[in-house]
Amino acid sequence: MSDILVIGGGIAGLSAAARLSADAKVTVLEMEHATGYHASGRSAALIEENYGAPSVQALNRASMAYFNEGEYLSQRGLLIIAGADNAEAFHADVARMGVDQITPAEARDLVPILDPKKTALAAYHAPAFDIDTDRLMQDFIRILRANGGQIITDATVTAIRHDALGWHVQAGEEYTATTLVNAAGAWADLVAGIAGVTPLGIVPHRRSMARLAAPGGHDTSRWPIFFGPGETWYAKPDAGALLVSPAEEVVTHPHDAYADDMTLAEGLDRYQNTVTEPVTRPIATWAGLRSFAPDRTLVLGRDPEVPEFVWCAGQGGYGFQTSPAASALLADLVAGRVPAVDPAAVAALRPDRLRV
Repeated sequence: MSDILVIGGGIAGLSAAARLSADAKVTVLEMEHATGYHASGRSAALIEENYGAPSVQALNRASMAYFNEGEYLSQRGLLIIAGADNAEAFHADVARMGVDQITPAEARDLVPILDPKKTALAAYHAPAFDIDTDRLMQDFIRILRANGGQIITDATVTAIRHDALGWHVQAGEEYTATTLVNAAGAWADLVAGIAGVTPLGIVPHRRSMARLAAPGGHDTSRWPIFFGPGETWYAKPDAGALLVSPAEEVVTHPHDAYADDMTLAEGLDRYQNTVTEPVTRPIATWAGLRSFAPDRTLVLGRDPEVPEFVWCAGQGGYGFQTSPAASALLADLVAGRVPAVDPAAVAALRPDRLRV
């Protein structure tokens, strides 16, 4: 028997389990054969402190010290570009992201394949960083195991019941604990329903991605991630190649997601219309699921109706960048400690905000 069962072996579940294991015996149940299989294995792996809702930004800021101390970050930078016909969307992005406007020529110095005829507006923010996501996950796993915790893979949850002894979770065999943490990502509401807990309206959204060879043989390693206006597409250097996404958010159901060819083609076309180098046949394509609560911010803390059930869900694409602070906050809330995160942000993240 464990003190705490965590359902979900993505970055949310692993970081939460690592933090919780300092005070409790923790077991992680992951339905796939390996951790980080779904959204966590398909992340853009970037942190930009001004990205997300105010509560997400608070977690971003609170995570930076952990990232810096562990040397998980490397310089990337963020560039927003637009044609003159998209000025309104561009200026909205600049205001929302707090980036500085630069000249089109300066933008082309950063990304030399930008078409000068299509780049009328540009803005740049240097403090955007790549995250070493694999090492981050492996380090959280090491912390969990060093504290006596364990990870069970190929453990698909089929039944959950609660009685005076605690939670009994059927996942191949039965696992028991006094506290259950729901870190199931796209499956979070499904897990709640199985447990007899009222779902919160967490909905998965598909996002597709294509991996392209470096355009024109350029060295992309020092290029920033660059976005179209209104985040209608983005491109990010990755290990000598370029990742291009239509940045779509299509409501779907929990499943092993795959790219939608038509949506991907539309996104690649929007990217193509901004650069001088032709789009080549993708090396690979894939998709991930970004799961959002109705107000598009994370859900962290004890369920107001069933306090032994703890939510760690609704990461919505912010899972890696918020993981150090979100996991510390969750551990504080479970242990009854006063969180270090700003109280207004804590209130904005609690599950009871979604219950009326």
